[in-house]
Amino acid sequence: MKLHITNETSRLRAVVLGTAESNGPIPSLEEAYDPKSKEHIKAGTYPKEGDMVKEIEAVAEVFRKYDVKVYRPDVIKDYNQIFTRDIAFVIEDKFIKSNILPDRDREIEAIHEVLEQIDPENIISLPEVAHIEGGDVMPMGDYIFVGTYKGKDYKDYITARTNVQAVEALQKLFPEKKVISFSLKKSNTIARDNALHLDCCFQPVGKDKAIIYKDGFLIEEEYEWLVNFFGKDNVYHITRDEMYDMNSNIFSISGDVVISEKNFTRLNTWLREQGITVEEVPYAEIAKQEGLLRCSTLPLIRD
Repeated sequence: MKLHITNETSRLRAVVLGTAESNGPIPSLEEAYDPKSKEHIKAGTYPKEGDMVKEIEAVAEVFRKYDVKVYRPDVIKDYNQIFTRDIAFVIEDKFIKSNILPDRDREIEAIHEVLEQIDPENIISLPEVAHIEGGDVMPMGDYIFVGTYKGKDYKDYITARTNVQAVEALQKLFPEKKVISFSLKKSNTIARDNALHLDCCFQPVGKDKAIIYKDGFLIEEEYEWLVNFFGKDNVYHITRDEMYDMNSNIFSISGDVVISEKNFTRLNTWLREQGITVEEVPYAEIAKQEGLLRCSTLPLIRD
């Protein structure tokens, strides 16, 4: 398999799509990794497996429509395997394994069908001190954008997933690229104040546009740099509630086709105004786990 990913929006050819089958029982509050899941556990509204299976299958159907090769993980009994973006990411022709929460190691083994097709020299494990997840990594041509948390209290935040050492490791791995890091706001307890990953508060879309949630960024200058990079007129700002609903976590099949949640009325209207085809799917149940369409996809090949 010739991996090729240089950005977020070129025409998609192959992808790993997560699975909600045998998702396991509702986790306890102690087992939940993020404040949004905890909210729904407490409220008794945590998503049901059957509903989540239907939502992911709706995405698989869209991929079939656009003739995208779809890989699925082996189903591990009673195990959450929805968010494939967490476990790895591709930049250029390199498949980079994430150093993620230790009790999620089995997820990478479940996509062995993909790994067996990749030249072993192109499968990269970063140093153990480099904590990173794919939701924080965005290849952007000559740039790699990385969401991070640099505070001394990093270890106190289960929601802080990517550290400075990971940013440095990526720069070493891709010396010809400019690796730009963005400090994100974190909260273990308030979902509306927590940017779990960079794609929870930012995503490029179309040919030159971006969706941004300003208050997901800890440092205003870094947010302003991003706005200037795209140009003010090309940036679509989302509200705190829209960030909570995961409006920045849609997924591009190409520069003019996206998959989006059907309830994102304001966003989907704007996307269509930009000349982008919006394939709407139901994804509100999966969103209760603080992840959406980008989180549950791991692109392998784009044009």
